[in-house]
Amino acid sequence: MRKIFLGFLLPLTLTFTPSFALAKEYKSTLDLSQSLDSVEGNNIFYTTTMRLIQQQIYLIARLEQALTSPDANKMRSVGGQLIVHTHSVETFLKRQHPSPKTLCTEKGELSPQSALPLQLTDAQLQIYCSLYASSQELLKLSPVIDRLLSRRGELALVKPLPLVSGERQSDPVISIAPLQRPDLGKPSTPYASREPNLNSSPLPVVGSPAKTAITNYRPSMQPAIAPPEEAITTLKTADQILQTAQAAFPANIKFINPQEDAASLDRFAYDIDSQEKQIYAQFLHLPNTGIFRVLPDSAYRRQPNTLQNRLQPSVSERYPFPSVGDVKGNFIPSLALKMIDDNFQLVPQGINYGFIINIGDIPLEKLDARLQAVNSSTRDFFLNYQPPKELKALQIDRRRLITGKNQNWQQSQIYLSSARAKLNHTYLVRSLQFQLPEIILNRQPISRQNSRIRQQLTEVHSSDNIIAFRAVRRRPDGSYTILWRVLHKLPAPQIEDLENYVIGD
Repeated sequence: MRKIFLGFLLPLTLTFTPSFALAKEYKSTLDLSQSLDSVEGNNIFYTTTMRLIQQQIYLIARLEQALTSPDANKMRSVGGQLIVHTHSVETFLKRQHPSPKTLCTEKGELSPQSALPLQLTDAQLQIYCSLYASSQELLKLSPVIDRLLSRRGELALVKPLPLVSGERQSDPVISIAPLQRPDLGKPSTPYASREPNLNSSPLPVVGSPAKTAITNYRPSMQPAIAPPEEAITTLKTADQILQTAQAAFPANIKFINPQEDAASLDRFAYDIDSQEKQIYAQFLHLPNTGIFRVLPDSAYRRQPNTLQNRLQPSVSERYPFPSVGDVKGNFIPSLALKMIDDNFQLVPQGINYGFIINIGDIPLEKLDARLQAVNSSTRDFFLNYQPPKELKALQIDRRRLITGKNQNWQQSQIYLSSARAKLNHTYLVRSLQFQLPEIILNRQPISRQNSRIRQQLTEVHSSDNIIAFRAVRRRPDGSYTILWRVLHKLPAPQIEDLENYVIGD
């Protein structure tokens, strides 16, 4: 059976950004003059309604995106598209019947009092009324968009609309400045647009003040944008009406779902391929194993001088690091890895730390808890390293392993929290993770007689794992697919002097 697909393919050129907009940014410019294959004897009704419905599907997706995006230009652009599309639908409907309002109900059904136009079949009448009802439903968002646009204007510069004549606009102050034409397709410029490009943040020190990269600099808080409930309800209603219209088309007519395409692009950008799980299915059936895509550091960072809705799930939230231990409350031991340049790097979250070493082309299946396949010096250090039980000493070890300086281990080898990435090589990781109470992390003053707080200080969740992983694929973006396996779970480390860091009120 031949299928007709409408619209254009989404752009496949992806660059890593920490914003969910990467995978949800889709554009479709359906050309109404585009020739389509004949449907039921070259019926122009189906030809036109197919295009209008597909345009409306894309419009709903763009509206959903604009409602949660801090980009003022995106909000202004979709407001204009809504008006233009509604006019196109109204013009077409009135060619079929002079009064769609009397022919159809608000739910997209045929009105019982209407006189049936003879030129339309029952299926066509269903499409006709659904298209009318959904466009009228979306038109309710016009005042909502106007209201939200003014709020977006508090965050970033709203560019003026392009001139109708297509001419360019000169700078109002500097006459010799280059001519510009406003472009609503580009992201709007935030008012606070002097952010430094800090690729790496200073290593935090818990329990004492630490230097910052820029004195007295505090990064601006990103906006929190929740779409209005009325807008969500309107979009859901319009989408349900459109689904009824799509079901009335002949079975060979298929429509593109941009949300599904956006989700596919998001997985393409950040997740492993589904085929990879099938390729390594035999290994993944072993206990304490998994597969993960190690992303470049840029995937987790927001680009400077750009806006991001902090309520939208980030890349690390949508594709979390793999869990490698027992979950205790909200404490989840994980293999926190990312790529910095061409190195595997353990992510130094909180006071977590660890060390990593390349042990060569050794299959994961040949490794065991006693590390017998590893040379003796590496085996001894991985199995016998004892983390300090004082917070300050623990953070000193952490800094040694990150910088490689002042290492006074008995072994002559220097151990680091990063290692050069090599395909088809296996790596050993010793990962130590802690969940400190908020009163310690944020240095909150409390009463030392508070028994509940004292109880929390003695119940710090922690984990200590030896993990092996193997790099099995490298992508052009610098990311790696790895297979991992937990080899040994050591006793959870303890910190015995946390009471010394409690600030009395």
